[in-house]
Amino acid sequence: MTEHGADLVVLGGGSAGYAAALRAAELGRSVVLVEKDRLGGTCLHRGCIPTKALLHAAEVADQVRGAASVGITASLESIDAEAVAAFREGIVAKKLRGLEGLITARGITVVTGVGRLVVDAAGPAVAVGDDLYRGADVVLATGSYTRTLPGLDLGGRIIASEQALALREIPASAIVLGGGVIGVEFASAWRSLGTEVTIVEALDHLVPAEDLSVSKSLERAFRKRGITARLASRFASVTQTDGGVTVALEDGAELSADYLLVAVGRGPVTAGLGLEEAGVATDRGFIVVDDLLRTSVAHVWAAGDIVPGLQLAHRGFQQGIFVAEQLAGLNPTAVPEHTIPRITYSHPEVASVGVTEAAARATYGDTAIAYEYNLAGNGRSEILGTAGIVKVVRLTDGPVLGVHLVGDRVGELITEGQLAVGWEAHPEDIAPFLHAHPTQSEALGEAFLALAGKPLHAI
Repeated sequence: MTEHGADLVVLGGGSAGYAAALRAAELGRSVVLVEKDRLGGTCLHRGCIPTKALLHAAEVADQVRGAASVGITASLESIDAEAVAAFREGIVAKKLRGLEGLITARGITVVTGVGRLVVDAAGPAVAVGDDLYRGADVVLATGSYTRTLPGLDLGGRIIASEQALALREIPASAIVLGGGVIGVEFASAWRSLGTEVTIVEALDHLVPAEDLSVSKSLERAFRKRGITARLASRFASVTQTDGGVTVALEDGAELSADYLLVAVGRGPVTAGLGLEEAGVATDRGFIVVDDLLRTSVAHVWAAGDIVPGLQLAHRGFQQGIFVAEQLAGLNPTAVPEHTIPRITYSHPEVASVGVTEAAARATYGDTAIAYEYNLAGNGRSEILGTAGIVKVVRLTDGPVLGVHLVGDRVGELITEGQLAVGWEAHPEDIAPFLHAHPTQSEALGEAFLALAGKPLHAI
């Protein structure tokens, strides 16, 4: 076996892995990046970017349908599924070229192949075929895969998000199993493109990790759009033919559609990496790390979706950078999990940061209070034709604990919420800051004003 050396070896070229590689190289380290597929990982090729491109195409379709409401004469003649796919793939290809350019410019060595962690007397390394890439440190960042349910196998018309993106047709009908972020986003996009959609969710509300007020607001919006949500409904079985699927629920109901999209979450890609043999501790497949993202083996680190917590690309970026800066002796500040913003890019969008009202009350009792501002009072939202709410949770005479939004484009507002939560700001501290008029950000400002005891456009 031929051995190669570097300051840092990164296993996985997705969000966490390439962020670690880029930052380490920027700080003067020699870096080897091992990736079995294409740089960018799930986010670039099968997740964040292509799904948002699909959602943008869906938004355009909705805007054309509603053009007459603002005095524009237009009609939606048809949707060219091949052209939509070409648009999506073009965006991905452009972003891939940009990433590859960055990697090359930083002098990072990219090794294409399946890597496996090896730890011996000389320290950690990654084996790829007959080559061994040894680093002073190794970062594991192999990402996540689509989960399914016991007895529910993917194939044919039973698909996951990856296969849904690869479709060269707009389904006439679809059943979405799972009402979390992925399921809601696909349901939203497909509905805008003309698909009859039914969401089956085992819990009693959509996007169940979000504040209940936000979930209920999203459910109302989906009902208005004609998206059916069967809540508190459990999957029992599915059968398929060449032309469609039939899903049986535990309550005896049966649903039929062209496709079944399985969107019940994602699991860590850690099987077959040699973790057990290397002595790396895991818990239900996730790699156990400390607050500094160190594993149970010296000089082996882990970042991104394989670490317990939110499976988000921007969390992966932050963790990859965090590890690289630690290795350079910079003593970086870790970002607490509760201050990481979360966005569901549906129509309407859901965005949040911090804790929900229920979680705040469970911890702080009646000292936790919340205020909701309806977007009906916001001029910019009225112009855009979106409904929704802004909800802020705080402690009485204390800091902002959570910010929760639902409405079109509210994902662009959540950074202000992150600053408020992360800096433990009081609404009274924020109230003097101006929000440009007319913008949707005024809605968040109104909530802060109300919690500071001086509402302007609210009672």
